[in-house]
Amino acid sequence: LAWIGLEINTLAIIPIMTKTPHPRAVEAATKYFLTQATASALVLFSSLISAWQVGEWNISALTNLPMNVLSIALMMKLGLAPLHFWMPEVLQGISLSTGLILSTWQKIAPMALLLQISHLVNLNLLTIMGLTSILVSGWGGIAQTQLRKIIAFSSIGHLGWMIIIMKYSPQLTLFNFLLYILMTASMFISLMVISATKMSEISTSWSKAPALTATTVLILLSLAGLPPLTGFAPKLLIILELVKQNSTLLATMIMLASLLSLFFYLRLAYIITLTLPPNTPNSLAPWRTPTKSLPL
Repeated sequence: LAWIGLEINTLAIIPIMTKTPHPRAVEAATKYFLTQATASALVLFSSLISAWQVGEWNISALTNLPMNVLSIALMMKLGLAPLHFWMPEVLQGISLSTGLILSTWQKIAPMALLLQISHLVNLNLLTIMGLTSILVSGWGGIAQTQLRKIIAFSSIGHLGWMIIIMKYSPQLTLFNFLLYILMTASMFISLMVISATKMSEISTSWSKAPALTATTVLILLSLAGLPPLTGFAPKLLIILELVKQNSTLLATMIMLASLLSLFFYLRLAYIITLTLPPNTPNSLAPWRTPTKSLPL
């Protein structure tokens, strides 16, 4: 049943992705379909191994091998590093409204399944993939100028934080996931209203919607996890939980890795608030006025 649900979820969004018959949208939909089909095949494969070993189709009766295969398949569906390569490319090829659905709603089903099996998942696998995701998110996002790709890398980083703490505290993962959906949806809606897809376009958004632009800056800083904004609470709770579990080194590593992500959030906030868009002055510039030539 879980597999059928994931399949319906995947197949339902593909027509939405290709509603604008653009080559990039078709390419994005194809990449998305191939990735999700591979992950679905792995889900089915893990359940077959489990049925062969245990004689049950129950998701809570999985042994080590099928559990690891299922975890990797679900992480591939979520877009966690090192299985993240499809995520920025797909988001870049589709519209902002479809990107909103892909970044929030489409992640609910795989995350719900991961939360159900969180007590059985291999801790080392979760830690390695979570830490890799946070690092990849920082390194990948720094060089981007396209806003959708930046949000994609931001999404990978947030999911990394959730995965790291999942084994210790599934409730904290769920709390973080709900806040992530709220903040990402707000960011996408702001960009849709401003109709900006590139960094250069958001610097001109003050004239279009001043109040919304100010809110967008707050959303960006919240995604970065700066106090006293919403995004700070889950990060603080995750760090405290890791320290409580004697994983101080891991907590330090993910805090240092998330500084990379902080850089590109702050850069976006800086571009929105402190840079002026290029404008054409109405008056003649003094150095352009014609000067009389002196008689010889």
